[in-house]
Amino acid sequence: MGHSDQLTHQARESRLKDYLMLTKPSLSIMVVFSSVVSFLMVPNLAARFESPWAMCVLVFLGGFLVTGSANAINQAVEKDTDAMMKRTASRPVASGRMKPEEAWAFAIITGAAGLFILGYFFNMLSAVLAAVSLFLYAFVYTPLKKQSAVAVFVGAFPGALPCLIGWAAGNNAVFERGNGWQDYGGWVLFGLQFLWQFPHFWAIAWIAHRDYSGAGFKLLPTETGPTKMTAMQAIVYALMLIPVSALMYTINLTGLYGIAVVMIANFFLIWQCIRLYREMDAKAARRVMFGSYIYLPVVLLAMLADKIG
Repeated sequence: MGHSDQLTHQARESRLKDYLMLTKPSLSIMVVFSSVVSFLMVPNLAARFESPWAMCVLVFLGGFLVTGSANAINQAVEKDTDAMMKRTASRPVASGRMKPEEAWAFAIITGAAGLFILGYFFNMLSAVLAAVSLFLYAFVYTPLKKQSAVAVFVGAFPGALPCLIGWAAGNNAVFERGNGWQDYGGWVLFGLQFLWQFPHFWAIAWIAHRDYSGAGFKLLPTETGPTKMTAMQAIVYALMLIPVSALMYTINLTGLYGIAVVMIANFFLIWQCIRLYREMDAKAARRVMFGSYIYLPVVLLAMLADKIG
């Protein structure tokens, strides 16, 4: 390989890495994971699909493309504020390696491809829910972050919709379709992920408060920054996870062993939030953040492992 060919190869690799960075892969994978688990939680899934596990790949791919599209739009819109923060300054658009127009083109192509996969291989309901999620995240939550802390509440909707998207892909409905209360499992999963986001995101905003406030983002409940009120609200939302997650057992979607693991995880997260209230420092906020990262996959996998039906 000649020197010029090697440079061209390196340039292509660098561009591919930038495209991948546009999707925020670690965030996208975490989001899509909840879609896949929600899809697998649908009752009688084997009767609906010849190969449910193969369809999981399509749920993952469609969800990843739509989520990646929303994240690409986010980076195109927030290029100036991203450039102001150390943790985001190296992103493709913020650093100047990629023009905003290229990021927009990437977002349109990936978003359309993801919606097509969900609509064609599953149903229009899952595609419409994915389109709503993309719109809310990219065009409502993203600009609202500089206006008001209510952005966190608004952003929790597209953050939780992947559960409903995965459920709709498997069930072709988000309300009753013949399985009684079990058909409302998608809403329970939505509620669980909706509430989980508050202690999770406020912990991140607590740690990165200086960066966020310097860029003009208003992401904590109080304008004065990290306060006892922030920690108290994190405790309240963590406590609400208990009755919501218990519904999975009540409507007979997961068994006793599954709900036992979920409740242990609930109390673990609540305890971390209580420690944040007592200690009021970045170290305690970091425990909430990492605890919440662990919480979600543990809870979803526990429910799935002890799935009924």
